[in-house]
Parts: sequence; structure tokens; C-alpha cells
Amino acid sequence: MLREAASQLKRYFVILNPVSGRGAGARSAGAIEEHLTKLGLDYELFKTNRPWHAAELAQSAVEAGFDVVVAAGGDGTTNEVLNGLMAAKLAGKGAAALGVLCVGRGNDFAFGVGIPHALDEGCQALADGVTRRIDVGRVVGGDFPDGRFFGNGVGIGFDAVVGFEAQKLRHLRGFAGYLVAALRTIFLYFQAPHVRIDIDGRERDLRTLMVSVMNGRRMGGGFMMAPGASPDDGALDFCIAEEVSRRGIFALIPQFMKGSQETHPAISMGRGQRIRVCAVEGGLPAHADGETLCRDGAHLELEVLPAQVDVICGNAAARP
Repeated sequence: MLREAASQLKRYFVILNPVSGRGAGARSAGAIEEHLTKLGLDYELFKTNRPWHAAELAQSAVEAGFDVVVAAGGDGTTNEVLNGLMAAKLAGKGAAALGVLCVGRGNDFAFGVGIPHALDEGCQALADGVTRRIDVGRVVGGDFPDGRFFGNGVGIGFDAVVGFEAQKLRHLRGFAGYLVAALRTIFLYFQAPHVRIDIDGRERDLRTLMVSVMNGRRMGGGFMMAPGASPDDGALDFCIAEEVSRRGIFALIPQFMKGSQETHPAISMGRGQRIRVCAVEGGLPAHADGETLCRDGAHLELEVLPAQVDVICGNAAARP
């Protein structure tokens, strides 16, 4: 449900990650301030200087009474801000809406909830104040035994390694970088681990190339892991790719780009509220919203928390 909320949302706390998008965050600072000032918004802007700083700033902003906390960066920055908002909410410190300005690489969360990609349009969306209440995912395991929240999705296996490889590419941004990383990963990671997957009590034992658990629709700036997903339907969408050959992976990549992979015999897709993935043989590399969960994990437990956060998005026509 989209709601007009501009009259209620007055104070904006902008958290800018200067290293997002290979430095695009730092270069966008002046333009962000110019746009927000022209729009007459009451805002404060802070820059992050270390990992998890955005989460700490977001939680403090809620406690200070800001109405909107804006992540100016990529999916990783948005993930940290989301975790800060959830921490404040669960601690009973209050709530704030989430805004996003796209200055990162993939911007997959923004795509999934209907936030404009262009910076000027994103700033205008903040001023318009149209909100959408979305679900939030929570994953426990790996390097986060106490859990981490996610807004877009968790990738386990092949797509996690693709993300790790993309981080090493210094001269490519966005989808091009992820595509090159995917091609490299084919030759680094093609031995599918043996896993046990439990989806709402339904258990499967199989070798999987990849398990993607999505609240949004897209990963890697252009791979449609769950083309039919909606972030406000009270469920997580999953896409499981069973073991295939290297040639089979090459054949699957174009299908993921189009979102037509469900027709492939190695792919199974569906929805669930609670999903558990355990390594029977081999380890689990995994990420949440592009941020590393683990490189060789043993098990991960995921669940959906319905209707948790109001997100400022575009108008109804921009809704995916």
C-alpha cells in the first residue's frame, strides 16, 4: 500500500557512504545537499567512516527523533541503515521511515521497492513522502549468530562468490562488474555443495549450485532472482539451482538476466516464511544484501518479519 506522508515527515537524517560506488558517494555529496536545500527539506548529513557506522548512526537518529533516515550509498549502506532502524525499533526507542538515494553499484533494494535511480528523482521522492510499508528478512548464522536483517535478499553459494569476486574488480561498476565476476566465478566455484534445505517444514536433500532467498526481485544489478517477488507480501521468495555443469551455468546466466529461469529443469522456485539451509558436505558462502555473512558457513536460518519498515519510494507509477 502506498501512502502520502509528506506532511508528517519533516526531519531528514542523511547517512552518506563516501566509498560507495568506488567513490561515487563522496562525489555526490554536493549534489545531494544542493537538491535537498532547493526542495526546502530540513536535513542533516553525516558521512560514514567505518563498517557498521551507518547502522550506529541510523539508530542514534531514531533516538534523536528524526522522521526519515536516508541511506545515500549502495545496497550495503542501505542494509546497515535498515539494521539500525530495526535495532531502534526492537529496543523500543522509536521508528523512522527509510529513504534511499542511489549512489552505489547495484541498487537492487531500491529497484525492488520502486525507489527512483536518478539522484534528482530520488531527492524529489523524499520531498513527496510517498511511503510503502515493507517486510524485513532476518538471517541467523555464519558470522552473525545473533542475526542480521536484510531488505533485498540473501545469496548462498554461487551468487555469493560472484559478489565476493565483484568486490575485487576496481574498474567496473554496476551490472557489468557483476557479469564479469559471474564469468570468473564459473571457473572458481562450480562444485555444488551437498545441502539440506527446510522450507516451512518441507525438507530436501540435494546438491545445489545456489540458493537465493529474496524479499526483493533482483541481485547483482541485473540478475532477476525472483521476478515475481513483492517486499510487502509477508513471504520470502526462493530460487534453488541444483548442480549443473559449467556449460549449464553459462546457459543459465541469460535466463537469470531475463527472469525466465523457472522453466529450467535444474531450477525450483517458490515462497516461504521460514527457511533453513545446512551444509551436509562442503561449506556455505553467503551474503545478505551484498554484505558478507560467511565464506564457509555450516547453517543459516532465515525468516520474514511482515510489515516492519516504511520506505519512501516513488509515486504509484514507479512501483515495480
